[in-house]
Amino acid sequence: VCTQQELLPCKSLPETLLFQLLGLSIATLSTVTHYGLRFTLISNVPLDSNSYRVIHHRAFYFGICLSMTLILAALLSSAATVRESQCLTAMGFFCFALAFCGLIPAACWKYTHSTEVEDSMMDVYDFVYEEVRRNTSSFRRHELTAIHEAFLCCGKHSPFGDTTNVEHKTCPPSQVHDEGKDCLREIQDFLKKHMDFVFSLLGIAIGFTV
Repeated sequence: VCTQQELLPCKSLPETLLFQLLGLSIATLSTVTHYGLRFTLISNVPLDSNSYRVIHHRAFYFGICLSMTLILAALLSSAATVRESQCLTAMGFFCFALAFCGLIPAACWKYTHSTEVEDSMMDVYDFVYEEVRRNTSSFRRHELTAIHEAFLCCGKHSPFGDTTNVEHKTCPPSQVHDEGKDCLREIQDFLKKHMDFVFSLLGIAIGFTV
């Protein structure tokens, strides 16, 4: 039970825990995205023009920095309330301002570049697929097989409904070739769901930061 003197600190406790939870959620999402199997398979493809690798690393470091800023802002605000310190209050507001200045561009980038991540991942898949189709490189074939197993898909569907040796050699046994899922569609659907979740989390963080 809070006394009259402790009422303000007790009221600030839920808000502090909320921002800490938001920060931890963003850090968890960034870590899962960075180290998730489907993301790392595409990012680790040795390709000079692998633009997804750049997005992959930047998103991770941005997410970690943003989460740490939110957690620090919450801790400073809580300490400022308890100690009634103007200096800590100013530092807390400064951290919230930094977080806000990071959240708004991130949400705008997601809105204006909604297909850039999808296109970059599909370009990498196209490259690996065509490399395997043109030659018998065991290294590329291993990469393509790993992608097929991770996304549970089977090559690129032809409008004529036929399959090539690429599908026969790299598709998982569970994927029947004439019924296997198109990898480009699976990558697109997977990223759409993931990016919608990211955008929702950013929106919640922006609302509570304001």
